[in-house]
Amino acid sequence: MSISLLLEMAASSNPDRTAIVSGDLRLTTQELSDLADGGAGVIAESGAQHVAYVGLGGAMLPVLIFASARAGLAFTPLNYRLSAEGIQALIERLPEPLVIVDSRYADMIGASSKRVVLSDDFLTAARSAEPVAEFPDPDSVAIVLFTSGTTSQPKAVELSHNNLTSYITGSVEFESADEADGALICVPPYHIAGVSAALSNLYAGRKMVYLPNFDPEEWVRLINAEHVTTATVVPTMLDRIVTAIEAAGHQLPSLRNLAYGGSKVGLPLVRRALELLPGVGFVNAYGLTETSSTIAVLGPDDHRAAQVASDVAVIKRLGSVGRPVPGIELEIRGEDGSVLPPGVTGELYVRGEQVSGRYTGIGSVLDENGWFPTKDIAMLDEEGYLFIGGRSDDTIIRGGENIAPAELEEVLLEHPHVRDVAVVGVEDPQWGQAIVAVVVPRPGTEPDPEELREHVRKSLRGSRTPDRVVFRDELPTTPTGKVLRREIIETLEGLRA
Repeated sequence: MSISLLLEMAASSNPDRTAIVSGDLRLTTQELSDLADGGAGVIAESGAQHVAYVGLGGAMLPVLIFASARAGLAFTPLNYRLSAEGIQALIERLPEPLVIVDSRYADMIGASSKRVVLSDDFLTAARSAEPVAEFPDPDSVAIVLFTSGTTSQPKAVELSHNNLTSYITGSVEFESADEADGALICVPPYHIAGVSAALSNLYAGRKMVYLPNFDPEEWVRLINAEHVTTATVVPTMLDRIVTAIEAAGHQLPSLRNLAYGGSKVGLPLVRRALELLPGVGFVNAYGLTETSSTIAVLGPDDHRAAQVASDVAVIKRLGSVGRPVPGIELEIRGEDGSVLPPGVTGELYVRGEQVSGRYTGIGSVLDENGWFPTKDIAMLDEEGYLFIGGRSDDTIIRGGENIAPAELEEVLLEHPHVRDVAVVGVEDPQWGQAIVAVVVPRPGTEPDPEELREHVRKSLRGSRTPDRVVFRDELPTTPTGKVLRREIIETLEGLRA
């Protein structure tokens, strides 16, 4: 099944339903379909072999996703926050691309492509172009996304039409949303969550309200103005939203579900959000680019049960990412490749139709049985709840002992003076690596380093106590909230040198 069919189904079922709200622009499903057909005509006329986009997203994202599909070409939204050199380097890795770019980023493209069109010009041309409406081979590549590349050159992840539609049809019921339902989308267009939000909300029949530049006050305003029922945020956004609501006493009467994900969320923040918005169903979604988005979900009932539970095992599940979505299988494997039992930590492997595991220039990294190695350290409990302990690349090896940073971070976040924290390993002549906790204090507090070290020592073994505690005003992160650990390590080692 191709993603083109998702739009075809939505437009045929309810052509007059509002599909997109993006600033002053409002599009029905039929208008979106017409724009996609016209956009496909513009793309076909260009003679390009690939479509790329540099911009803030909004309505341009779903328009280009479906226009590219109907032109039979793969589509790549690029990270507009990169330097001009970084953007150009990625464009040059794409085959004969047509680059559509928001005017504010036009100067970033340089000579990286001979086919460049401004976003506004593309939309104007799409409204009058000869329409094209292909239904591509379901096994062909629909979307190519570059990984964040925080520790190495970004990889180009290839997602087929089948990968994406198997995720959508397996996790979303067609036209299941109420007529008045709306979703507020503020994740970046170049992130898998941005792509999956466009596909899943359209398929569910839910109005998509875009907020390209996140601001907590504007987020609250749009929730109320558009009667938004569902929203998705990353942890840094959730923190700012909670702070804004606490400060101003905002009410969100229409909001029924709030999903968070993209990186690990501290439990104190989750508890604050649950208490502040008791009528909202919280969802923790975990997935990867290579898996076409979400593979495990901790749903509203799980959140509420953990919040009021006395059973330690149930309380602990608030720190999990829940259980696998339909069609997904999980395994935890040891270093020798053996499948580990519940309660034992190892590397997470995942299998299912939505899992790609394929990279441009590399090919598939799935094993002979179709399992994808996520490189995430994880554990499954007896009831099948998945706990993520961080990336295997982040593991600190101190005196021959493997230490997961997440283990220390969870303890430190429970200290009342800690707002955020990242634990990293830096080179050390005695231990191989020393443990450094980089702490962002809560406003108005001045944590004592020794008190924080003692706080960790009370909960974990002495060998897991940070060797040093340093303080920062904020942590360097990607736009989706992932901490840039390599940048922290380079800064710490540079200071020491």
